[in-house]
Amino acid sequence: MIALDFSAVLQDWPLLLRGAAFTLGLTAVATLLGLAVGVACAWARAWGPAALRWLVGAYVEMIRNTPFIVQLFFIFFGLPSLGVRLSPEVASILAMVVNLGAYAAEIVRAGIESTPRGQLEAARSLALTELQVFLRVVLPPSLARVWPAMVSQIVIVMLGSAVCGQIAAQELSYQANLIQSRNFRAFEAFIVATAMYLALSLGVRHLLYWAGPRWLFGRMPRGGH
Repeated sequence: MIALDFSAVLQDWPLLLRGAAFTLGLTAVATLLGLAVGVACAWARAWGPAALRWLVGAYVEMIRNTPFIVQLFFIFFGLPSLGVRLSPEVASILAMVVNLGAYAAEIVRAGIESTPRGQLEAARSLALTELQVFLRVVLPPSLARVWPAMVSQIVIVMLGSAVCGQIAAQELSYQANLIQSRNFRAFEAFIVATAMYLALSLGVRHLLYWAGPRWLFGRMPRGGH
């Protein structure tokens, strides 16, 4: 019978809280920048010139078809060979932004391409510029339609940040591994870490569902139309 001792892990609760806060910080920055990248890339793929569509398409396909940990290692271990040295924190954020941006681009593009043609024609008849049509008429309802998928992708990226501990970014999994290396209670340490990741995921999901309609696209009528 295995004797579990969670007190040996929980006595290092400041490290766990610091790791959880670090994970949330990475996620917050990556979400803001990744959404911006995703929207820009979605516009490029839907409305941009052919050369730009091809370039953005290559970026999206490359990121979506390679593992996140390889992208992270390329940024942290590969770029120094080109003279670009990044701290673990900056490398983690950059990798998360690049990853989320590619997935967000396809999610937002799906929303953009579902915009009724009549809505576009009505907006252009009001003498709005193409940028105004996109930002004021197309983007808000598009985000509303795809927001559940976007929230899920943001949570996936947050959970993926656990591998950032491999480059010494002091997020939650890094702190859990540090604790178990001190007391050899790996089972208990990672059970606690798992519970904390679950709590973070549920909390972030509810926060984003609350924040989206208030700050990004406004409340949409039932059905998103």
